[in-house]
Amino acid sequence: MLFSKTIEPRCAYCKRGKPMEQDTILCKKKGITQPDGACPAFRYDPLKRVPPRPITPDFSRLKDEDFTL
Repeated sequence: MLFSKTIEPRCAYCKRGKPMEQDTILCKKKGITQPDGACPAFRYDPLKRVPPRPITPDFSRLKDEDFTL
């Protein structure tokens, strides 16, 4: 499954919200809100959501012996 069925509501990725500045969202229902705010009128827009960056692996602990058969 690509998307979870339970998405935590946030104004930052709601269909009704438009980003104004870096820390404010203009909502059609509530007006100016914070990106982490939410309301009952939340409608999920997957194109607005930025997924977290994957963790980069730490190869510094590996030795040359780990790569030989």
